[in-house]
Amino acid sequence: MRAVITPRPLAGIVPAIASKSVAHRLIIAAALANGVTHVALNTTCADIEATVRCLEALGARVDPVDGGLEIHPIPKSRALGILKACCGQTLDCGESGSTLRFMLPIACALGADATFTGQGRLGARPLAPLSDELIAGGCDLAGLGGFPLRTSGRLRAGRFQIPGNVSSQYITGLLMAAPLLEGDSEVVVIGRLESRPYVNLTIQALASFGIEVAIEHGATEAGVETTTFRPLGDYRTPGSVSVEGDWSNAAFWLCAGALARHPITVRGVLMNSAQGDRTILAVLSRFGARIGRDPESATVRPDKLRGFDISAADIPDLVPVVAAVASVAEGTTRIRDCARLRIKESDRLETVRAELSNLGADVRIEGDDLVVTGVPELSGGTVSSHNDHRIAMMAAVAASRCAGPVEILGAEAVNKSYPAFFDHYKLLGGDVVLKRDEEVGPCPRA
Repeated sequence: MRAVITPRPLAGIVPAIASKSVAHRLIIAAALANGVTHVALNTTCADIEATVRCLEALGARVDPVDGGLEIHPIPKSRALGILKACCGQTLDCGESGSTLRFMLPIACALGADATFTGQGRLGARPLAPLSDELIAGGCDLAGLGGFPLRTSGRLRAGRFQIPGNVSSQYITGLLMAAPLLEGDSEVVVIGRLESRPYVNLTIQALASFGIEVAIEHGATEAGVETTTFRPLGDYRTPGSVSVEGDWSNAAFWLCAGALARHPITVRGVLMNSAQGDRTILAVLSRFGARIGRDPESATVRPDKLRGFDISAADIPDLVPVVAAVASVAEGTTRIRDCARLRIKESDRLETVRAELSNLGADVRIEGDDLVVTGVPELSGGTVSSHNDHRIAMMAAVAASRCAGPVEILGAEAVNKSYPAFFDHYKLLGGDVVLKRDEEVGPCPRA
């Protein structure tokens, strides 16, 4: 599918969709609990549906109900006194890295003989050192480095060690698996823990289901900092939980507000959220945009934008849309610590550079940094999503500051996290036409 956008300033009010990060965690916890849980969820997407599909393959029952999902947990074995998963099942993770990295240690903790599959770049995205820890803990993983990936054996309780500069999803997967093991376990993070807000979301979700996580800070003999997490307790249903609004996707509209002529408000995001991407308000304030806050909404008003230096260590998902803002901000913006962007749905460091450049931006890569020198106006043109939802949405937001039309190839990539994206784009006054590939000719350049 192609999205053909005639540039117009965006303005108005848009509702927040459900947080994908929070939904993954609460849905998984509900499937591991001791009773039925109602999960209030106002929207879904391909990644959330992948997690639901995998839990159903392991024996959970997930029923759509008014306003969300009713989740019946994976059945317990009275004989063993542990959660018992169905053996020989296939867990299709789609293109969801979160689903694979969360569900793999959980399947191992359950002792499930399961086969993992997926699409797109997912099979090529790294699993080590998570896979190394699972193997050391007594599991066999056949087919590492691609799909199908087969698991057998049951994970033993103990110490799991993960470097802090790799994916926080590994830490989340182990933290969620640990309460299923026979005995106490700890997850030790070596070095500075990047993307710490995502681990905080996991700790918050576990607390909702009766599991407290003790945290201890220390250091190795060489003086390298360590953070040790010890989950304590068993999964107990609270009866109902609610998935809050998504700051990661709200960021696209808030950045559009910084690029616009009139304000944009996102309703349904919490100012006290543990989601790290609510940092977008601070980032946009540094650019010079004017920020308005209410307990459950955020507003961004345009003003003169100026570039600055920022680290992406804790906010990697914000890089594409922050780069779009930087592309028309006065001066130069340097976005540091972007190495992990290379192993996302696309090599996001390269695809941000390439596709913003295709729209007329001045962007270059220096090591693991993205350097953007602002121009007064982007030109427009044709871009590819590279099957990456955040690249497609970045291009649509950048289109609002283009002189000529923008055509986004592979625009259906937004379905991964935000199926209603283009509907909400129109709600804010955007002029976008979605067409099948055969219906669209070349997009004229400005």
